[in-house]
Amino acid sequence: MAEQGRRLFCWLPVAVALGALTYLTLRSEPPLWPTLGISGCVAVAVWFWRKRPTLLFLFLVISGLLIGFLDASWQTRRQPPMPSLPTRASVITGQVIALETLPPRPGSDEGGRRIVLAHATFDTPVDAGMAPLKRTLRLKLRDDDSASPLPGSTVQIRAMLRSPSAPSWPGGRDLQREAWFSGSAGSGYALGTLHVDSADATAGLEGLREAVEARIESVLPGQTGAIAATLLAGEAGGIDASTRQEFAASGLAHLLAVAGLHLGLVMAVVTVSVRAFLTSFERLALYWPCREIAAVSGFFAGIGYVLLTGAHLPSVRALGMAALVTLALVTGRRALSIRSLALIALVILLVSPVSVLDVSFQMSFAAVMGLIAGYEVLREPLARLRGEGGSGRVVLSHLAALSLTSLLAGLATLPVSMAHFGVFQPWFVLANMLAVPLAAVWIMPAGLLSLLLMPLHAAGLPLIVMGWGIRIIQIIAHTVAMFPFAYEPVPATPGWGLAALLLGLCWLCLWKGWPRLVGLGPMGVGILSIWMAPHPDVLVSADAGGLALRGDGVLMVGPHGSLENLALQDWERALALPTGSLPPDCMTGLCRVSLKGQTVLLRAKDSLDGVRLPSEQNCQRISLFVSASPARNACPGVPFIDRFSVWRNGAYAVFLHRGGPELVSDRSWRGSRPWVPAIGSHGMPNLPLAEAE
Repeated sequence: MAEQGRRLFCWLPVAVALGALTYLTLRSEPPLWPTLGISGCVAVAVWFWRKRPTLLFLFLVISGLLIGFLDASWQTRRQPPMPSLPTRASVITGQVIALETLPPRPGSDEGGRRIVLAHATFDTPVDAGMAPLKRTLRLKLRDDDSASPLPGSTVQIRAMLRSPSAPSWPGGRDLQREAWFSGSAGSGYALGTLHVDSADATAGLEGLREAVEARIESVLPGQTGAIAATLLAGEAGGIDASTRQEFAASGLAHLLAVAGLHLGLVMAVVTVSVRAFLTSFERLALYWPCREIAAVSGFFAGIGYVLLTGAHLPSVRALGMAALVTLALVTGRRALSIRSLALIALVILLVSPVSVLDVSFQMSFAAVMGLIAGYEVLREPLARLRGEGGSGRVVLSHLAALSLTSLLAGLATLPVSMAHFGVFQPWFVLANMLAVPLAAVWIMPAGLLSLLLMPLHAAGLPLIVMGWGIRIIQIIAHTVAMFPFAYEPVPATPGWGLAALLLGLCWLCLWKGWPRLVGLGPMGVGILSIWMAPHPDVLVSADAGGLALRGDGVLMVGPHGSLENLALQDWERALALPTGSLPPDCMTGLCRVSLKGQTVLLRAKDSLDGVRLPSEQNCQRISLFVSASPARNACPGVPFIDRFSVWRNGAYAVFLHRGGPELVSDRSWRGSRPWVPAIGSHGMPNLPLAEAE
């Protein structure tokens, strides 16, 4: 313990993250007084045992757990309640925050557009006189609507709204929890055209972003221009499905979303360029702090880049990390150390403890931890490669560093990517070793030069050069996507498996000395949990409109409408199985299906709404009755799932065991939390305040 020294501080954000995770995964809202009492006892213990390092470290870890727990509880309680949205078409008035471009739909060359509204009100008799919503709404505009409102404009539109969807299976992605913490009230689609009531807003950054996008597309048409617009203006709506699929299959999808990598490249290009310019003058090199000036210049360039690309949460988080790195460079400290990374993580978790569940948070910190820990081991070999600093060795050492950066970051994030996206990409590291250095030394420098020359109308040549580099990356993505086993689906990782994986990675990267290799054990357990965890045999969607059975390596799906397509996609991803159809007799009425030596009675479609009950012969020797219509007490003594079951408890997953079926509902999985609607609840009514008590 004494050998770790100040590095023990790095475990404090890990403890805070575990405390927040404990709170977020509980089944019911905990009382706070026991936690506050334990916190007081721990504070007293820290004071009395402050001179005993081992006990002090233990109590500090416990303190971090309590801080994360209490902070997550406070973040939950300070969120505004989820409002009740109109269930019918309504006229909505609100203020535009952003106008977003959506990617093209399958079979279409053009994407749609979506507006984000704040301070919305509903023109309905029930909501008359309501106060403006404290949450935002996202509305997809009609394809024939040519309106382009500026941010800040007050608009009016007739639309259909829907609240955030419940998980499509117990343990699946929780959109309701994400909406609770992100401040979203729901989404919808426009039925009429947009009417601008007030156009007092100015174009600002949004207008600048659109102008940059238009200039890029005029020079670089097609998907090359769409990717360039994503990198320089944050406008990813022009990238079609096939391009996204190729980049995803090759492990290069992160290049299509502005985040820490792009910010780091921008800051690195500006910092290196400014320092090279200043040191080219002897007087400036001798008397000016060129290193510090270059670092500050790179940071301000990073601020401008984040604002220009839309200030998305991952890039804002990366900018916060860059601020501490710049501060370290200016003050003469090591720019990238494991302690500075721990401090950044601690600040982020204290501001928003729910970030511990965010995939971008997990992958970014896994990548940076892997880089810092890897370079601690490889620093001396790289120094020997650089040698005395000859030009050839310098170029070789820089290329080796870029390749190692991709390798280390890729190896650190590959297991996390498998857990979140359900795919194994063995060529992910190879593709990044080729594409990331290309983006660093070619694409982003040319792109930044084009941004500087756009006011002079001289950005054409740099954009063309940038387009050449993007086309090479497109070729790399297409080629790697064609490799065998390039995009292998894997089943969903259980929560405990992902936790073991991340804890093992933290131990491997944070602990000093050979005992750090112990972290490989939990990481292996986390990866194997993908196949160790039991998988459901029967799945029923949250409205009973879709059901599926797992058998013979195929997910057999019953008749369903277009509203169930997203749920089916989630089921395919969770089980890593192709979809097929149920037996023909199951597509029209009652049928019996054998699974694992047990018989399941299915009624996937019922035009009589459950009026005709199953016969006694149908109910004989069955283990489960699943019906898309009300069961109406059919098959007494047999567990059943029907339309009323999912109305009360959400989606169902059934595990067939020898002792009988195990029914797990979404409500039993998530419990009673603020972001889980009560049975029959549609949200907090938007009633106006009374004029008098």
